[in-house]
Amino acid sequence: MKKSLLSGIQKLSPKTYWKELLAIFIVLLAFVFFRSERKEIASIGPQLAAADFNWLLVGFATTIMYILLQGVMYIYSFRSIGLKLNLWDALELFLKRNFLSVFLPAGGVSSLAYTTSQLRKKQLNATKIHQAGAIYGYVGLLTVFIIGVPIILYTIFDHKSFDNAWISLLVLGLLLGFSFIFFWSIRVKNGLYRWLEIKFPKLIVTMHELFSAHIHKGYLWMTIGISIAIELCGIAHAFISMYALQTHVSFEAAAVAYTITVVLMMVSPFLRGLGAVEFTMLYILTSYGYTKEEGLGITIIYRSFEFWLPLLFGVISFIWRGRQIIARILPAIAIFFLGIINLISVATPPLVERMRLEKYYLPIEAMHASKLMVLVLGLGLMVSAAYLIKGYRSAYWIALIFSFLSLLGHIGKALDYEEALVSLFIIILLISSRKQYRIKINKNWMRIGFATFFIALAGVCLFGFVCFYVIEKKHFGVDFTWQQSIYYTMQSFLLFNDELIPRTTFGREFLNITHFLGLFSWMLLIYTFLCPRIIKEEDHEQSVLDRAKGLLKLYGGSPMDYFKIAADKQLYFSKITDGFVAYRISQAFAIVLDEPVCAYDDKDDVIAEFERYCASLGLKSVYYRVDENSLSHFNMIRKRKIIIGQEALMDVSLFSLEGKSRKSLRNALNSLEKKGYKTRLVLAPHDDQFIAELKAVSDEWLNVFDKKELIFSQGQFDAVAIAEHDVIVVEDDQAQVVSFLNIIPDFTEGECTYDLIRKVETAPGGCMDAMIVELVTYARKKGSKYINLGMVPMSGIESPDNPAEQIMKFAADKVGSFKHYQSLRDFKQKYATIWENKYLIFGNDFDLLQLPQALSKVMKPDNE
Repeated sequence: MKKSLLSGIQKLSPKTYWKELLAIFIVLLAFVFFRSERKEIASIGPQLAAADFNWLLVGFATTIMYILLQGVMYIYSFRSIGLKLNLWDALELFLKRNFLSVFLPAGGVSSLAYTTSQLRKKQLNATKIHQAGAIYGYVGLLTVFIIGVPIILYTIFDHKSFDNAWISLLVLGLLLGFSFIFFWSIRVKNGLYRWLEIKFPKLIVTMHELFSAHIHKGYLWMTIGISIAIELCGIAHAFISMYALQTHVSFEAAAVAYTITVVLMMVSPFLRGLGAVEFTMLYILTSYGYTKEEGLGITIIYRSFEFWLPLLFGVISFIWRGRQIIARILPAIAIFFLGIINLISVATPPLVERMRLEKYYLPIEAMHASKLMVLVLGLGLMVSAAYLIKGYRSAYWIALIFSFLSLLGHIGKALDYEEALVSLFIIILLISSRKQYRIKINKNWMRIGFATFFIALAGVCLFGFVCFYVIEKKHFGVDFTWQQSIYYTMQSFLLFNDELIPRTTFGREFLNITHFLGLFSWMLLIYTFLCPRIIKEEDHEQSVLDRAKGLLKLYGGSPMDYFKIAADKQLYFSKITDGFVAYRISQAFAIVLDEPVCAYDDKDDVIAEFERYCASLGLKSVYYRVDENSLSHFNMIRKRKIIIGQEALMDVSLFSLEGKSRKSLRNALNSLEKKGYKTRLVLAPHDDQFIAELKAVSDEWLNVFDKKELIFSQGQFDAVAIAEHDVIVVEDDQAQVVSFLNIIPDFTEGECTYDLIRKVETAPGGCMDAMIVELVTYARKKGSKYINLGMVPMSGIESPDNPAEQIMKFAADKVGSFKHYQSLRDFKQKYATIWENKYLIFGNDFDLLQLPQALSKVMKPDNE
C-alpha cells in the first residue's frame, strides 16, 4: 500500500506535468487579466464603437495580406527542399496549422508537425514535408530576431522606461543559436551528433533524415524576405490599431509590442499566450504613455487582426473540407426553423398598422389565409426537415413548395416581411443545395398514395358539396346554391378561413368536420411524399443460389465470397456480363459486401451498372471491406474511402514452433497437454450429438462473455451449415468440447480460413492457440499457402488520411470500449506475417454520420 501510494505521488510530480501546470497558469493569467480590467473593458465599448471604420478596413486588408504572405512563405519553404506547392494548399496548410497551434503545447512550433490530407493525397514525401515545416518555423523565429534586435536596441538607447525588452530577444537569440548548432551538428556529424548517436540511437536516425535535405539557397533567401514582410504586417497591425482609435501614434511602441508578443505566441505552452499576450502588450503600451483604456483598446483591435481573424479563417478552412455535411444539415435546420416561425406566426396576432396598410394593396380575399393552413405548413416543414437530413428528394420538393407557400402566406397575412425574408432565404438555400437530395421514393408506393389522396379528395368534396347544398338556412343564414356549395367546399378543403359565421352548434360542428377532413387529406398527401421507401427483398430461391454458386466457382477470389450467398444478402445479377453483387439495404444505403463477383476485367462495368441500379431505387451505395488492391475499380465512381481495419494473413511455410520467439507458445501448448486437454480435427459431416456439443459451447460463449451474434461479413452459429464444415476442437480429459473453430470455404486460391472461434468460460487460455496451430497442420495438408485470420477493426491507421480516420485512431487508442480490438490484434500478431488494409467506400462526408447505425443494422441477425 505504501509503495503504491509513493508511486502515485511520484506520478503526480510537477516535473511530469509541467506543461499542464504551465498551461493552467497561463489560463489563470488570462482570467486575472480580463477580471482585473473589467471596468476598463466596459468603458472602452464606446471607444471601440467610435473607431475609424476606414482604418479598420485597412487592418482587415492587412490581415488578408498577412495570410497570403504566410501561404507564399510556405511555397518557398517547400521549394527550398525541392517540393512544389500551390497557393491554395499552402494557405490551407497555414490556416489549419495556425488553428491547431492554439490547442497544442508550444503550438507555434508543435503545430508544424501537422500535415493536411491534401498534401498526403499528392504523395508528397512525409520527411520532406516536415523538412519544409522546419525551415518555415526556423525562418519565422529568425526574422522576429532580425526585426526585433534593432528595435530593442533603439529602445534601450532612447532611454525609454521599458528597458527589459532585451531579455526576450536574448532568449530568442539563444534558442536560434542552439537550434542552428544542433542542425549543423547533425549535418556534419560532429561530436554532438556522435554523443546523440550513443544516447539516442533510434532518434538520431530520424533527426539525420530530417536535417539531411539539400537546401536551395535562393529559395531560402526568398523565404526569409517574405517572412520579414510578414513581421512588418504584424507591426502594421499594431500601428493601424492606434490610428483606428485616434490615439497618439508611436511606431516604436507598435514595433516593441509586436516583437515581444509574437515571441510569447510562439513559445506559449497553451492557447498561443491568450491572456499573457494581452497582459504584456498592455504593460508595454502603458510604459509608452498610453492610458489603460487606450492600451486595452489597441490591444483588442490588434489581437483581432493578428489572432482572432486568422483563427476564424482556420475554422472556415476546416469546415470547408466538410462542406457536404454543412450543405446537408443547414437546409434541414433552416426548414425546421421556418416551421417554428410558422407556428409562432399562428400564435401571435398581426400588427394592426400593417393590416391597415395591406388593405390598400391586397383584396380582402387574399388576407383570408387560414391559421389552420399556416399551422399545417409549419408542421409539414418540421417533419420534412427530418427527411431532408436523410437526403430524400420528395422531402426536398415538399420543403421548397411549403417554403414558397409560407412566403406568400406571410406577405398575405399581414405584410410580415421579416418572416417572408426568412422564407426567401431558405428557398434560395434549398435551390443552391438541390444536388444533395437524390434518394427517390418507391414508385409503386407513390401511386398507391396518390390514388388514396385523390379518392379522399373526391369523397371529401362530394361530402361537402352535398352537405352545403342541403343544409338548412338557419345554421349559417344562407340558402346555398350549387355554385356556393362548391366554393365553400373548396375553401374548407384548402383550410382557408371561412367567410361563413355559424349560428348554431351544429353549424360550428359541421365546419370543424370539414376542416378535419381537409386536414386529414393534406396530411395523407404529405405522408405519401415523405414515407420511407418500401423495397421488397428478393427470396433466395434455389435457382438463384445455384447461379451464384456457379459464378463463385468461376470468379470467386475473396475470403468474403462465402458470406455473399448467405440468407441475409440480396443479390443483384449483372445484365451485361456474368457476375453479381451481394448487398443489404439499411437506412437508404445499399451496403455491398466486398466487391462484385465477376471476371476481373468486368468489375468496373459491374460496379457502374450497380451504381445505376441503386440510383434508380434512390439508394446510396456503400462498399464494405474492400481490399487495397481493388481500390482502382472504384476510381470512376468518385467516391471517398477510409481505412476500417487490417486483415491478418499467415504464411504457413514460415510458421514454426521452434526458436526463442515461440517459447511462450510452446509452454502454453505443453501446459494444455499436461492438464489432459487434446486438440483434434473432426471432418464433416457431423451428427446431431456433436453439433449439440458445439451449440452448448457457442451459447456459453455468447452468454458468459456478453457477446452477440453478428452476420454480413461473418457467420452466426448455424447447425445446418456447421454440419458441413470441418471443425477443430479442444477437448478436456472427459472428452468434452471446451472450444472449437469451424473451417469455411475460402475462394482465394491457396488460402484457408475459419469463421467462428469460441470457447467455454473454464477453457484454459491456450485453447485458441492450440486450434490455430492445428489449423496450420490442416492447411499444409490441403496445400494452402496462407491462412486468413480475419480482420481487426480500427487497426493499422498509422497516418490518418482524413478527419474520420483521425477520430477512429483516437478512439482505438484512447476509448476503453474499443480496447478489445487491441487484444484481438495482439492475438493475431503472434501468427500474422502480412497485414492488408481494408476500406469502406462511401459517397460523401455526411454519409459517415449515418453509416455507423446502418452498418450496425445490417450486421445484426433479422431476429434481433
